[in-house]
Amino acid sequence: MTTELNTLVNRYIEAWNEADGARRRALVAAIWTDDGTYLDPLMSGAGHDSIATMIGLAQEKFPEHRFELSFGPDAHNDVVRFAWSLYGPEGNSPVAGGVDFGVVAEDGRLRSVTGFLESPT
Repeated sequence: MTTELNTLVNRYIEAWNEADGARRRALVAAIWTDDGTYLDPLMSGAGHDSIATMIGLAQEKFPEHRFELSFGPDAHNDVVRFAWSLYGPEGNSPVAGGVDFGVVAEDGRLRSVTGFLESPT
């Protein structure tokens, strides 16, 4: 596993946790290609502004919650997968979780991410 891929996935999680809109937008631009996309069963976004706004809306729905990497990343060819957990303000146990699959572009940024939601354990 490359250091670059670990950094990419950690910055992805960081973007989901960033409350400041301008910093979140900058993180999204650093980790997604200009035409990057995100899709899960509840939301979708295309392009930096749309993805950053989508993340902000998720934060509004889950105030003071925090995403943490729970598995991975694991990768082959240009595909990466990793799992995450969402913790509430108390931080004791996850309230949600999921597995995301991403396609990594030649420049090392994400071209697309498809998320699958799971029930917390």
